[in-house]
Amino acid sequence: MSDERTIQVDYLARVEGEGALTLKWKDGRVSDLALSIFEPPRFFEAFLRGRSALEAPDITARICGICPVAYQMSACNAIEDALGVQIPEPLHQLRRLLYCGEWIESHVLHMAMLHAPDFFGVPDAMTLAQTHKDEVVAALAAKKAGNRIVATLGGREIHPINVRVGGFYRLPRPEEIDTLRAELEAARPKLEAVVRWTGTFDFPDLERDVPFLSLCPGDVYPFVEAPLASTVGHRFSPQEWGQHVVEEHVERSNALHARLDGEVYQVGPLARFALNFDALPAGLQQLARDIGAAPPVRNPFRSLLVRGIEALYAMDEALRILDSLVLPAEPSVPVTLRAGVGHGVSEAPRGVLYHRYELDDDGLIVDADIVPPTAQNQLSIEADLWALADGLWEMEPEAATLRAEQAIRNYDPCISCATHFLTLHREPG
Repeated sequence: MSDERTIQVDYLARVEGEGALTLKWKDGRVSDLALSIFEPPRFFEAFLRGRSALEAPDITARICGICPVAYQMSACNAIEDALGVQIPEPLHQLRRLLYCGEWIESHVLHMAMLHAPDFFGVPDAMTLAQTHKDEVVAALAAKKAGNRIVATLGGREIHPINVRVGGFYRLPRPEEIDTLRAELEAARPKLEAVVRWTGTFDFPDLERDVPFLSLCPGDVYPFVEAPLASTVGHRFSPQEWGQHVVEEHVERSNALHARLDGEVYQVGPLARFALNFDALPAGLQQLARDIGAAPPVRNPFRSLLVRGIEALYAMDEALRILDSLVLPAEPSVPVTLRAGVGHGVSEAPRGVLYHRYELDDDGLIVDADIVPPTAQNQLSIEADLWALADGLWEMEPEAATLRAEQAIRNYDPCISCATHFLTLHREPG
C-alpha cells in the first residue's frame, strides 16, 4: 500500500491577492507542488489604454501601496524614453532620494515587523516586542524616516502625487531638507543596530544556484539606472527586455510566469547584491561580511540580511544626496507629446519592475505592458519549495507550516504576502 499524503492550503490569507499552496507526496517522494495565484486579473494595463501618457505615473502608483514609487519611476522612465525626454542630474538625484525613502520603509517593515518573528517562533511583531522592544522600536524609527522622505518628495506617504513625467510638480523647501537630514541622522545608528541584530539569527539551510537578474550600471548601486545584467552573462538594455524575458500563462495561476531566456531566474535584493556589491561603500561591504552576508548570497532565507544592508545604503545615499543637493530652478523639464514606444525599468524593493508603453500621435497610450518582480519570482519561489519539500515531510505539521511560510516570505512579495498567512493541513492521500 503506497504512502500518499497532501499538504493543501486553499487560501493564502492576508496576501496581495489570493493564492493557494499544494504539496503532495507519494511513497515518500514529492509528486506535485503548485503555488497557485487565483485572484482575478486587475486589468491595470487595460485601464491605461486611451489615457494620456502623462497620467501613467499616477495610475500605476495605485497598483501597490508599498512600492508606488517604483511604479511611478518605471512609468516615467518608459514614457520619457518614448518622448525623448532627458532628465537633468539634479532632478535625477531627487528621484534617487525618493527611491531611498521607499527602500527604507519597505525593507525595514519586512525585516523587523514581518520576517523577524519567524526566527523567534512568535506570531507577530507585537509579540516580538515583548522580548525585543529596543530592536522593534529602533526599526520603527528607521521606517518613519523612510516615510518622511516619501512624503516630502512625493507629496504623501502612500500613493505619492508629486511625481510627473519630466520631473516633479514641486521641489522640496530648504526647511524640509533640513528636517529630513536631522531625522535620517538620528535614525541611522538605530538601523545599523537592527541590521547587526538580524545577523545573530539562526537561518535555515538552503542553497540554490539560480540565475540572478538586476539593473547593473557598474558605477552606482542601482535604483533607476540601466542596463540590466545577469549572473549568467546577460547584459541588455530595457529596450531589449522582450528579447530575453518571456511571460507565459499556466492554468493554475492568473499571474503570468516569467523566464529569462527559457530559465527560471530571480530578481530582488540577492540579485542586486550579487551583481552590484562592488558599488557599495567599503564600510557596508565590511558590515555585510561581518553579519554573514558575503556575496553571492544564495540562501533565500538570508535575504533578510541583504535587505538590511540595502536599507542602510539607502539611508546613507539619502544623506549624501541631501548634503550635496543643488535644487534646480524648475521642478520639471518641458514634455511634448508624440507617438513613440518607450521602455522603463527600476529596482523596486522586491526586484526589477519593467514597463513598456506604445503612444499614438496625440500621446495617448495604445498599449501597455507591466512586469512586476513578484511575477518574475513565482517560479523561483516554487523551486525553493521543491528544494525544501523532503525536509518539510520530516517535520511536525506546525514546524512545516512555519518553514513553508518563511520560504514564501523570503521574497517579500508585498506587505500582506509577508505576514503570517499559511495554514497547512496534512491528510492521507
